Amino acid sequence: MTTGSNRKDDLSPHETERQPIRASHGGTLLAWVAGAVLSGFLVMACSTASVKVSQPSLRHPVTRQTNQIDDYHGIKIEDPYRWLEDDNSPETKAWVAEQNKVTFGYLEQIASRGVIKERLTQLWNYERYGIPFKQGGRYFITKNNGLQNQAVLYTMDSLNAPMRELLDPNKLSTDGTVALTSYEVSEDGNLLAYGISVAGSDWQEWRVRDVRTGNYLADHIRWVKFSGASWTKEGTGFFYSRYDEPNEETRLTKANYFHKLYYHAIGTPQSQDRLVYHRPDHKDWNFDGSVTEDGHYLIITARQGTDRKNRVLYQDLSLAGAPVVELLMDFDASYRFIENDGPDFWFRTDSNAPKGRVVAIDVRDPQRSRWREIIPESASRLQSVSSVNRQLVASYLKDAQTQIKIFGEDGRFLRQVQLPGIGTASGFGGKRKEAETFFSFTSFTSPSIIYRHDLTSGSSTVFKQPIVTFNPIEYETKQVFYQSKDGTRVPMFITHKRGLKLNGQNPTFLYGYGGFDISLTPAFSVANAVWLEMGGVYAVPNLRGGGEYGEEWHQAGTKLRKQNVFDDFIAAAERLILNHYTSRMKLAIGGGSNGGLLVGACMTQRPDLFGACLPAVGVMDMLRFNKFTIGWAWTSDYGSPENLEEFQALKAYSPLHNLRRGTRYPATLVTTGDHDDRVVPAHSFKFAARLQECHTGTAPALIRIETKAGHGAGKPTAKLIEEAADRWAFLVRELNMLEPFMSAGRLRTKSGGG
Repeated sequence: MTTGSNRKDDLSPHETERQPIRASHGGTLLAWVAGAVLSGFLVMACSTASVKVSQPSLRHPVTRQTNQIDDYHGIKIEDPYRWLEDDNSPETKAWVAEQNKVTFGYLEQIASRGVIKERLTQLWNYERYGIPFKQGGRYFITKNNGLQNQAVLYTMDSLNAPMRELLDPNKLSTDGTVALTSYEVSEDGNLLAYGISVAGSDWQEWRVRDVRTGNYLADHIRWVKFSGASWTKEGTGFFYSRYDEPNEETRLTKANYFHKLYYHAIGTPQSQDRLVYHRPDHKDWNFDGSVTEDGHYLIITARQGTDRKNRVLYQDLSLAGAPVVELLMDFDASYRFIENDGPDFWFRTDSNAPKGRVVAIDVRDPQRSRWREIIPESASRLQSVSSVNRQLVASYLKDAQTQIKIFGEDGRFLRQVQLPGIGTASGFGGKRKEAETFFSFTSFTSPSIIYRHDLTSGSSTVFKQPIVTFNPIEYETKQVFYQSKDGTRVPMFITHKRGLKLNGQNPTFLYGYGGFDISLTPAFSVANAVWLEMGGVYAVPNLRGGGEYGEEWHQAGTKLRKQNVFDDFIAAAERLILNHYTSRMKLAIGGGSNGGLLVGACMTQRPDLFGACLPAVGVMDMLRFNKFTIGWAWTSDYGSPENLEEFQALKAYSPLHNLRRGTRYPATLVTTGDHDDRVVPAHSFKFAARLQECHTGTAPALIRIETKAGHGAGKPTAKLIEEAADRWAFLVRELNMLEPFMSAGRLRTKSGGG
């Protein structure tokens, strides 16, 4: 589930492409609280043959049980591992240490682990750039030299000028666990407001730095969550959202309610910040405040959990003491503000258009009958729209592939931007009166290339192109369509070496998400690249619950229809086996956050179908997810355990509650972080304990608990490499593959045990 904005790279399913986000490029609550962890995965496969290896001895710890029983609608539910929800208790900490001892003891016996880490480190070591933007005559861009734990923020006086370091998060901690989460530059380009998080927590602290001198200002903002910052036109202050100060003991677990929108004046203490808007009568409303480009209005977006529907209010900043005006309060659809031309506000909306359209609303006469349609709904999903050079840049998804179309402000179609192939383009920000914009393009086999696009001439030129020791020509990506259980047609990307033999023996990693209107589109992953080098197959189906085909596709995988998502994923696995890409013993599945739920549900429903399972930071207890931090917000997708009908649906697939004693489950490596305050680690703790209780057979049922780590965003490069090496070493052993070895800087294979 990622912190994020509307920019596609923030929702990228691949850890190597992560960059700090510029707050003004979105900051939608949904992207923050849905928390999509979409990490790419690797399978270290060496050939179609396999060698039987001896398994190291393994004894899972026995976890203490209590007689905790809860009553849900008259139904008694046991919860014997409830005590693991207290992450601060000495007993829980001792349990974590014991589990990690067993897990790392197991992983350390796998000979290929070191070689995998070495290759990951080699390939990860390339320059990666974020998408630049211009503000106040200066350019701002992030860059990671390769193995830096965190990307560094730079500024340039022109595109040809040298880059000057502005903020290096790597200098804020010795282990790289302090991350730059988001940032915003004032209109004149002189002041930088930026947020940092520690150890992967969603809690942010905001500070201000002078771009000209590099000096830090005294401003210090705390207890910020699910918020960016938005400067006033004059640069005298910015708007942000926060919660009340939490109790230190429960700050990583207690439910977050009563979000509030504030204004901070530069040079004043946070205690003097002005409360702009809050709703004490609606504890579950969250707010995002964004100043329009002309500085005239403050646009307030009010969200209710992760629901795509939202409310919109505004305030006239040109009038002192102007009231907050309610504009769109029916909570009937999604409304994303694009730009304004005086009192004409343009929105991307799915109101009466499930795949999206653009409308103009005159706030002086906002009746729906007076709305003007600028861009009508089309057959493809309209993801986002930006206003640059008095043109509307529209990003569409056609079968989960990006298409970029340019329209005039009157809605006239002008042209389509040519992209290099099957992949994902993101960016296209800029000013309404400037002709320049930047975007990135990535695919499953090519890392992000940064382009500069001239909206006057329509030409695109390469601005930054990474050099990676990986040859994409040797691989191919195809898109296939298959039928789910109810006959629904579902797309799936499959990437592998050219000339792959369909003999049913190819180790295959099936990765999915399927929720919160989030789309899985092609993107590069270092881990996946190494896997492809070794002959593995990487498959990504676009499950219902995602956003690939609009709101109807999303809703088809929510609440009482959530089982459709699992059916889609299981059908994808069966299609890969039926078409001889792989076999049950060579098939691994993975996903993170909502994708971790996906893996947990599918492995409990079809333990016979998979060779190995990697659920990461998953939502595993569907009867108590709403009790912690921002979990209550997910009821828009999952439904609520407090509703009888929805409770019955939740109980029917809840991974924790559908583990059965005496069942032979696939080899499983659960992963989580001790500072995860998005999906609290208790989900993974309780699931692992219950799995170890129920599981029969010799396959391991392990949990790896990363310390000083959260849900995934901002995780140091060193930790990403270590975690990937451990996952893939686990799969090399459990899918019974040949061991990978390194020779003269290149990968080769050799049979042998671990």
